[in-house]
Amino acid sequence: MASRTSGDLASNALVRSRSFLAFWTGQGISQLGVQLGQLALPVLAVSLLGAGEMDLGVLNAAAMAAFLVVGLPAGAWVDRWLKRRTMIRADLVRMAAMLAVPVLWWAGALQMWHLYVVAAVVGVATVFFDVAYQSYIPLLVPRAQVSEANGKLEATAQVARMGGPALGGFLLTLVSAPVLFAAEAGGYLASALCLTRVHDTEEPAAPREGSSLVAEIREGAAFVATHRLIRRIVASTATSNLFSSLAYVLMPLVILRELGLGPAGLGVMLSIGSVGGLLGALATPRLAALTGEGPLLPLGLMVGGCAVVLFPLALAAGPGPLALVLLSVGEFAMSFGVIVYNVMQVSMRQRVCPPRLLGRMNASIRCVVWGVMPIGSLLGGWLGERWGLVPTLWVGIAGQLLAVLPVALGPFFRLRTLPDAVEE
Repeated sequence: MASRTSGDLASNALVRSRSFLAFWTGQGISQLGVQLGQLALPVLAVSLLGAGEMDLGVLNAAAMAAFLVVGLPAGAWVDRWLKRRTMIRADLVRMAAMLAVPVLWWAGALQMWHLYVVAAVVGVATVFFDVAYQSYIPLLVPRAQVSEANGKLEATAQVARMGGPALGGFLLTLVSAPVLFAAEAGGYLASALCLTRVHDTEEPAAPREGSSLVAEIREGAAFVATHRLIRRIVASTATSNLFSSLAYVLMPLVILRELGLGPAGLGVMLSIGSVGGLLGALATPRLAALTGEGPLLPLGLMVGGCAVVLFPLALAAGPGPLALVLLSVGEFAMSFGVIVYNVMQVSMRQRVCPPRLLGRMNASIRCVVWGVMPIGSLLGGWLGERWGLVPTLWVGIAGQLLAVLPVALGPFFRLRTLPDAVEE
């Protein structure tokens, strides 16, 4: 009863914080806009511009390449800058890039290479936003409330992912796909405006005499590489992301071209998957109390990896309701497992990292675990053209199951509670 009361007090403290509420509101609106735009992107590429396997591979690679190219220096720069100001500027850049798509479409000039450029620009801005975002939570709320804050933010994101694709699928029956890019731009604007109402006590980092950018990057990377738990998490997450991007880059073709389910079917699948993600975010504290925090990491990845077996089975079922059911159930279970994993591992990383290294720690990890995704997207497009959709999907599934090994063979099953002390 005492622990429940303590948890309730922490939750109430977050809800009473005007700054956290403004931050939370902005991210919720932004996530809804992002979901509308992300549904519109493959529909626009496949249905209006005739994109094939390799086109989608390049498009996804362009969106994710920034994490590999600028991920490490971004962390060092973000540690020097004010996090809130960085996020506002990144939101405004993303808004401007997204607005370019409907403008080009209305002018009759939109081509695939325009989408590549827009995806790359948004990707660079997203690197800076995400590194600042993950480094900002411990600066906005007390360390004891970091997990609670992450859970609320993740649950809200999942609600947006739950309603956004279904709403987007419905809107695509009324308007053309480029119009939804304006909605995503509006989400970024809302995020920037809400961030202007957030107040924190962060001070600009004092210049470190004799410290170069390379030395600061090396310090952040060394923390990740030498932390016995974080390096296993990075290995598992990177492997999972590599093979999931290899498979997921082909899903628009599976749904829109091979199964003929249309934008509405794609929206339904993504929305049902987000229900699983929402339940995963809400259930994580109870599951942690039941199984312990450590075991949730391998168990979450295991559930996610097994769930995607249903994707190639949906192709085998052929066009029709059964295929949509299989895809939706697979997306539901995959999202549930991955979100449970992510809530636990992100919260642990934020708790154990010294505040001065948060940006570099997150950037070092993102450089690896997101940097492999453009490689996976290009490989998925290449394999899809040469081997076909089904064999490529099975390659992705096998890799995602292998991704469980680094955390499954580590000490996590023995850790009832994950560490929460800062390690200098």
